[in-house]
Amino acid sequence: MPAPTDEQTAAADRFHAGDHLALQAGAGTGKTSTLALLAHSTRRRGRYIAYNKAIAQEASRRFPSTVTCKTAHALAYAAVGHRYRARLNSPRQPSWKTGRHLGITKTIRIGDRDLSPRALSYATLRTVTRFCHSADPALTDRHVPRLRYLEDAGHHRELTALVMPFARKAWADLQNPDAGAVRFDHDHYLKIWALTGPTIPADFLLLDEAQDTNPVVEQVFNAQRNHAQLVMVGDSAQAIYQWRGARDVMTAFRGTGLTLSRSFRFGPGLAAEANRWLAIAATPLRLAGTDTIPTTLGPVDQPDAILCRTNVGAMREVMQLLDTDHRVALTGGGESLRALAHAADDLKAGRRTFHPELFLFPAWGDLQDYAANDPAGRDLQPLVDLVDTHGTDAILNAVHRLDPESAADVIVSTAHKSKGREWASVKIADDFTAPRDTDTKDDHGRPVPGPVDEAEARLAYVAVTRARHRLDLGGLSWINDHPDGTPLE
Repeated sequence: MPAPTDEQTAAADRFHAGDHLALQAGAGTGKTSTLALLAHSTRRRGRYIAYNKAIAQEASRRFPSTVTCKTAHALAYAAVGHRYRARLNSPRQPSWKTGRHLGITKTIRIGDRDLSPRALSYATLRTVTRFCHSADPALTDRHVPRLRYLEDAGHHRELTALVMPFARKAWADLQNPDAGAVRFDHDHYLKIWALTGPTIPADFLLLDEAQDTNPVVEQVFNAQRNHAQLVMVGDSAQAIYQWRGARDVMTAFRGTGLTLSRSFRFGPGLAAEANRWLAIAATPLRLAGTDTIPTTLGPVDQPDAILCRTNVGAMREVMQLLDTDHRVALTGGGESLRALAHAADDLKAGRRTFHPELFLFPAWGDLQDYAANDPAGRDLQPLVDLVDTHGTDAILNAVHRLDPESAADVIVSTAHKSKGREWASVKIADDFTAPRDTDTKDDHGRPVPGPVDEAEARLAYVAVTRARHRLDLGGLSWINDHPDGTPLE
């Protein structure tokens, strides 16, 4: 291993003193290397809890044999999940078929919307999933998701009253290890394990990517405090998955807080850009770049990666690149875009779609109206524009023409899916738009821009820190003229 930095040495000192630790590790600061340093410095037996299987496998090659590297799901499977092996192998089935087994057979009207058995089945199964991601001991009303077109509080109460009896029936079904109507998946046995109050046998636990930990994993991790030393590492400024149940567990953790701020990915110029977004996100972390890494900001004609705000923005970039004969890869593949295109096809033909975001719209015109006129539907306007401009056939054709990353000239990704990745040169796509102007005027009579949302600043921070040598700020260049963006720190 290279000689540790002063920050890594400080972490090792507190680790040997027995402190519970929360390491705030900025982009490219060597968080896994630091955890490996701690693990190699002791003969005690530890557990490294990884975010996914690939990270666990990579860590197992870097950590000593005294540390077992697993995901939380792997720990849960060894304890209780194996009992449900037969159900895990069951074939996938549409949610409406599961709902029919639970007794969901009638269309229900809420307000001016017909809630079909398919829609009610989706809401029921989504309720169970939200419960499984939570630290809650029981299924309650708070786990029922809010559906598009039923955002009103009164409509949501009606939906909750309908969903909860079926959700409880579904959860009871999942307790049977031998057979059941509901498809059993990995999050189910993770929750069942967590509800047993498990003890993880280890002298110390290392939790990676702590800022994206589901509450259910946080609960199990913190419950080991009385018998094991706890060390979590992550970057609160990269907490970008709250919308799907993850939460930043680092800020509330009871322990010694330390920082890793020296980035080994990029130079000082890009660190300054990252720090601008960190300041907007109201996080205390500030990065220092490595002087020997030449990183510049400016136009990039042929980037290695283009990072987009949305899936629809990524699709637009893909289509433009294909039109100019580039070989293009899309991170995560094109399945989500293919599903949206098929859903649009159904609505344009006057058919109900099964897509979970769109199933309450009876026709394409209803979606167009909702996206254009309802504040809750603004995020759907880019999808409407894409379909109305290009048509679904063109979208499906573009998805079919995608290449694997190994054969591509350029990789297109959403910023969310770029997390943990890096490229030599990166361009930010144009769908990162500036905040809307307020009604206030400045001294020159120009409207004052609205403040930058902290969640959007965190996503921008993730996007700009994916580059090693060259960053084209592109769609985020508006920050240069925004009050929140100047001066750079």
